[in-house]
Amino acid sequence: MKGTHLGEFEELVLLATGILTDEAYAVKIAEEIHSHTNRTVSLSPVHSALYRLEKKGFVKSELGGATNVRGGRRKRIYTMTSDGREMLDRIRFIRNNLWNLLPEIS
Repeated sequence: MKGTHLGEFEELVLLATGILTDEAYAVKIAEEIHSHTNRTVSLSPVHSALYRLEKKGFVKSELGGATNVRGGRRKRIYTMTSDGREMLDRIRFIRNNLWNLLPEIS
């Protein structure tokens, strides 16, 4: 698997992409992240993260149909790949193991 490291924001973008399935495009991804984290998300970092994730093979994209709402422009729809899902599972496994090692604070 190439590009085996993800930053926190890339992880959030990949998670949101997986959650949104067929509706995963930059605006919806930013909204999904905001709704679950209350974090303000600009589109430029989302586009950058999606580009990096696609280059690493964790998402794939295709152009959707043109709509009148978008002035005839098409959306780029992203889909998580099996490598992307495997990466998220791996991250969760590592994080859970580390959480389990964390001692209680008195």
